[in-house]
Amino acid sequence: MRLSTEKLVLSYGKTPIVKGVDVAIPQGKIIALLGPNGCGKSTLLKGLSRILLPESGEVFWDETPIHEVASKNLAQHLALLPQAQETPEGITVREAVGYGRSPYTGFWGQLSEQDNAIVEQAMIATGVMDLASTLVTDLSGGQRQRVWLAMTLAQDTDYILLDEPTTYLDLNHQVELMKLLRKLNQEGKTVITVLHDINQACRYCDYLIVMKAGEVVTEGCPEEVLTAKLLADVFDLEAEIHRDPIAGSPMCVVR
Repeated sequence: MRLSTEKLVLSYGKTPIVKGVDVAIPQGKIIALLGPNGCGKSTLLKGLSRILLPESGEVFWDETPIHEVASKNLAQHLALLPQAQETPEGITVREAVGYGRSPYTGFWGQLSEQDNAIVEQAMIATGVMDLASTLVTDLSGGQRQRVWLAMTLAQDTDYILLDEPTTYLDLNHQVELMKLLRKLNQEGKTVITVLHDINQACRYCDYLIVMKAGEVVTEGCPEEVLTAKLLADVFDLEAEIHRDPIAGSPMCVVR
């Protein structure tokens, strides 16, 4: 299935945030949405995941308007980790991650042996297995973020959409997360993530979509996209582009 938009306009109230965007998400890649605060990155992600309905234009799921796709079918192919999650009272980490299987079992459905195996794999991958019986409300912000990520992975979808997933994570867990996204991508999943760290995006992502003031300024592989002019025009940043000595990816060095 392919995810794309055509002249997409997304608004909050009467204020347009995403303005006539045309994008075709490349399959089998890790895609970073980049841009300054308030440029529409998170809003675009909500539109792609059908959380926010278009003011005009359309989001397409394999040439079908996404609002015409059955919710259960879409949830089995596309998972979203939003920027903020409400923390329900009285549920353990294992129970929370298990909710990721609801597109297959129903929200109150009984988990099968296979479901439980997928839940445990997601918990191991995100490093929360040792917290399985802990209440989510007793966790730190970084631990909760990893639990929500595990719940998203337990959904076991072709597309994984992440809105600023490194929020609340210390540097070590940020690196672990980005390496995990790369591993998931190697297993065939398409990952779309909002990031603020330009160098992190260039090191771990295959494709960049750069936004400014609700519009897509440029898109492509990091080597094509990241230039000193782009950093100046979009981020108002004076910087030079060098080669990452370890990853070989382009690297932004602020003057």
